[in-house]
This record gives sequence, structure tokens and C-alpha cells, in this order.
Amino acid sequence: MVNSIDRSVRIVREGIQRVSRHHQHNDSTIENSKSSWLPEEAFSRADESDDRYFYAIERPGPHLDVRALQTVERVIGELVVEDAPVILDLMAGIDSHIPQKRTPATVVGLGMNVAELEKNAALSGRVVHDLNVDPRLPFDDEMFDVVLNTVSVDYLTQPFAVFAEIARILKPGGLLLVFFSNRYFPEKVVKAWREGSEEEHVLLVEEFFRNACAFERTLVFVSKGFPRPSDDKYADFGIPSDPIYAVYAERAGRPADRKKRPIVEVELALLTDEAALKAKKRKVKETLCCPYCDGQLSKWEVPQHPFTEWDTDFMFICFNDYCPYYMRGWNSLAGQGTHGVSYRFLYNPQNGATMPIPVPSPHALKDGIVEE
Repeated sequence: MVNSIDRSVRIVREGIQRVSRHHQHNDSTIENSKSSWLPEEAFSRADESDDRYFYAIERPGPHLDVRALQTVERVIGELVVEDAPVILDLMAGIDSHIPQKRTPATVVGLGMNVAELEKNAALSGRVVHDLNVDPRLPFDDEMFDVVLNTVSVDYLTQPFAVFAEIARILKPGGLLLVFFSNRYFPEKVVKAWREGSEEEHVLLVEEFFRNACAFERTLVFVSKGFPRPSDDKYADFGIPSDPIYAVYAERAGRPADRKKRPIVEVELALLTDEAALKAKKRKVKETLCCPYCDGQLSKWEVPQHPFTEWDTDFMFICFNDYCPYYMRGWNSLAGQGTHGVSYRFLYNPQNGATMPIPVPSPHALKDGIVEE
């Protein structure tokens, strides 16, 4: 059984490596920055009118709740380790969310709304520029230590070109930190984002990094499932705090004397303590519930082929896309060098074993679910 799991992980890893090798090229210019598997219509929008008119309207209100904004600020504070960094806030608004404990040498804001940029007190420089018209960034090579992009990557119609440009303007070892949530303006968000799940959004942003062929391995931070602050206008509706996802990586070539960055731990409100987890695992045979999220396990038909080594025709898997075990798996395997892969909780009723089963996408294995 363990050999079967190991072989599955190896197959997935080799597949990811083939995709990665396919994206390796010597020329990372704007003209060559595009995906090999995403159609152009993936970056179309419901409203294709000139963005200047849409973004001319000032939208000063917070786009995330207070807890989510505090999470963004804290993660920036943990990952920006430079003593006096030169920072670019890409697609900036009225707040760059840089904590007070950080004292940047310069913060340049590039955005679309002049009034919002003027109200952003963190900025020492302001540039009005539409990346969907011209993805080229008006900055010199290796100019910035950090590039921040907060809840706006989903509006880019030429993301591969933009990420190639970000790689160009970052110093070796510089950080690109991309935040997003589940809130957006539906008329201006691109189709791939509008039609994808939250987990698929993570994979999509990781693909933007990979395609640039200039970054070290990507890491993913997630914070979700927490209650809203008591004074939030939606606190009484039972709606959780806005989820925060962050995908980040350094530009390759970090000098030996440059400070190392920490890995920010995933925060999921559904995580339980070890003793309670073990107790739940012992009862899986009776409950058929996932010990990590308490969700009902789905009966899954084991694929039959000449190389099948499973000792049963059916198993039970947690297919909850918000399960902490599954969500943490993306980061856990990335830390071991296997990118774009997670795992789900599996229970084998034949021998009572519980184990991870690797999945390369949120949809993987779901075609084997047996409806009862």
C-alpha cells in the first residue's frame, strides 16, 4: 500500500517536472510570456470597456474585513526582512498594508486611480499605469527588493507578461508577494478566475510564477475559517472573515549575504489538537467522517488496471475542498520540492488504514465518487 502511494507521488512529481521543463526557455521577454495550456479567452472579462472609466471612480472603502487586513499586514511584516527595502506596490490603492515596524527606503505605488494613490500615505512615489494596456513596467532592471500585489492579480488580462516584468525589475533574492481573497468586481475579473475555485486560483497564480522562469519555488499561505470581528457589519450573519491566500517566491540568484525569509505557517480555524485528532481517526470506521474537518467521507471506486495493488474495490476519501488537511497539503509538498500537488484523507475499510492520497488538482479522483 505504501509503495502504491509512493509511486503515485512519484508519477505526479514527474508530471509536474515535465510541465516545468516545458516552460523553461532562454527568452523571458514580453512576447514569449504566455501560457501553453490556458486559452486566450481565459483572460477575457464580462466588461471589456476601457478600464480608465471603471477605475476613475474612487473606491476608498476597505476591500477586506479588518481581520483579513491585519493578516495581510502581518504576513508582509514577516516576509519583508530587508532593513530598508525598496518596495513596489503593484496595482496600488489607498493603503499598502506595510506594518509600522518596517521602514522602507522607498515605496512606489503603481495604480489606476490618482486620488487613491494620493491618499496612500505609505507611498513616496506614484505612477499611473494600465497594465492591461501595456504590461511593461516603467522601471529599471533589478530596481526593487519587494513587489507587493494585494487583491488585484485577478484583474490582469496579461498576467504572464506582467510576471515576467516583475522578475526583471526585482533584485536577485527579491520577493514577489501576491495576496488574494474570494471577493472581486465580477465585471472586471478575468474568466479563469471567475469560473475557478479558490484552490484553482492558487494553482493559477503559481503558474504565473512558474511561467516567468525566474523565481525559486513558490510557497502558499492560507488563513481562513475565522469569525469576523464583532464590530464588522456582517458579524451577525455568521459569515466567516474573508479568506486570505498568499503565493510568494524569491527571484532566483539570492546573494549569500542576503537575509533568508521565513515560511509563514498556514492558519486554518478547523485545525484540532493531536489528541482529539487521534481519537477521531480511531472512530473513522464507525463515523466515516474526516478527522480533520468532520466532513462525511465519500465512497470512492478504486480504479482497476493491471498495476492495481489495492486490496479492496472501494475506499473512502474526504473531498471537502476546505478541509485543513487538504489545504495544508499544497504547502507541505511544495516544501519537499513537489509543487502543484496536495493530498486528501483516505480510509481503507478492508484493513482500517488511514493515509494521504496525492491529488494534482481539486478535481482529481472525483470522477470515482460512488453516489449512494
